[in-house]
Amino acid sequence: MAEDRLIDARGHRCPVPTLRLRRALEEAAPGSRVRLLADDPMARIDVPHFAAGAGATVVEIVDAPNGAISFLVAKAP
Repeated sequence: MAEDRLIDARGHRCPVPTLRLRRALEEAAPGSRVRLLADDPMARIDVPHFAAGAGATVVEIVDAPNGAISFLVAKAP
């Protein structure tokens, strides 16, 4: 299943990437997936922590080109 939405938060420092992810998940249908791109190293800690607290699942974390981190997050069904 492909992601339903892409959030590009590169160039922003935490907590902005996590806040954008939260907004996207709030707007998303249950079971949908959101891909977040971030380049703040703290996102590697903040995003999984946020997802666990929000009942979402981090499906994958991939080091993307140019120092970005790609998170695929699934909203609970």
